[in-house]
Amino acid sequence: MFSSNPSGGQVAGMLVLALVALFVVIALVRSVRIVPQASSLIVERLGRYSRTLDAGLHLLIPFVDRVRAKVDLREQVVSFPPQPVITSDNLVVSIDTVIYFQVTNPKGAVYEIFNYITGIEQLTVTTLRNVIGSMDLEQTLTSRDQINGQLRGVLDEATERWGIRVNRVELKSIDPPASIQGSMEQQMRAERDRRAAILTAEGVKQSQILTAEGQKQAAILTAEGAAQAAILRAEGESRAILQVFDAIHRGDADPKLLAYQYLQMLPKIAQTDSNKLWIVPTEFTAALGSIAVGFGGGAAGEAPSGEAPMVEREPLDLGPALVDPAAALAEARRQAEAASADATSAGRASGRRFNPEVEAGQHPTPPAPPLVPPTPPVPPVPPVPPVPPLT
Repeated sequence: MFSSNPSGGQVAGMLVLALVALFVVIALVRSVRIVPQASSLIVERLGRYSRTLDAGLHLLIPFVDRVRAKVDLREQVVSFPPQPVITSDNLVVSIDTVIYFQVTNPKGAVYEIFNYITGIEQLTVTTLRNVIGSMDLEQTLTSRDQINGQLRGVLDEATERWGIRVNRVELKSIDPPASIQGSMEQQMRAERDRRAAILTAEGVKQSQILTAEGQKQAAILTAEGAAQAAILRAEGESRAILQVFDAIHRGDADPKLLAYQYLQMLPKIAQTDSNKLWIVPTEFTAALGSIAVGFGGGAAGEAPSGEAPMVEREPLDLGPALVDPAAALAEARRQAEAASADATSAGRASGRRFNPEVEAGQHPTPPAPPLVPPTPPVPPVPPVPPVPPLT
């Protein structure tokens, strides 16, 4: 029969069996590794680099292979605190930087440098001071792209052996001192005021130029209108003179009508400013003689001596009415040339015998003898001698 209490050998065997099972479990756990996507594991065998495990399922030798580090292969963004940097004109500015980098070689990132984040930060600070130290404040504020390109080139070259690729370097902010900021604001305000004054002056200049152009065009149009009006007025006066001339020649006015016109003009002469001194034409005495003969000096039904008989004359051709000033000017020139030609031909034919077929206006009519002898001229008044000054 068996005893109910286990002996010491049985207990020891059970403990050994449990330890073996625990060892097997631990060995299985340590030998099986699952690597996630965008990550890598650095494996060492007996303290030396063995291999790099990519994404997937991998088996390791328990207690021989060991995982040294896990490296993230995704692009990382690191923002560094503001760094004081001195420019070439001895001004201290604070600059914030942002680095975009990615690990391309996990072995180099683990074995070539202890902490690549700290290394990138310190390298960025020193490179930034070298770049900014060769620029003044204005160039620093306006050359962000140039600074970014120089930083990226230096960092990418230095971190290549670390297995890191620097994709981008950005400057978040560049903060000059408060006093410099106030001066810059005043400078920008003065620049804006200057630009506003220039734009205002340009606007006034353009306005004055346009106003002058408008006045010039208005003056030109006014002058052209005045010229056209003068031409039309002269054309109208010339047509009126021709009509009056034609009416007088067709009516064959006698001296009595001319004397009556003289009497009608006397009140108008008296209304002028020079009414204290009357200037009487020399023909006035002849006109008065004609009036005396017409109203009582001759027999009824008899024509005064020296009067020409009534002659029928053809009306003058006044031509069509001119509306266009250019046409009026051309017509006036044409009539002037025709008159000059008529005068020239009449002067050439003046030595020939009289031809009754010629126009009646060329017939020489002897003037009527005056009935009243002309008034002798008034002798001039001798000048008054000057009065000698009193002594």
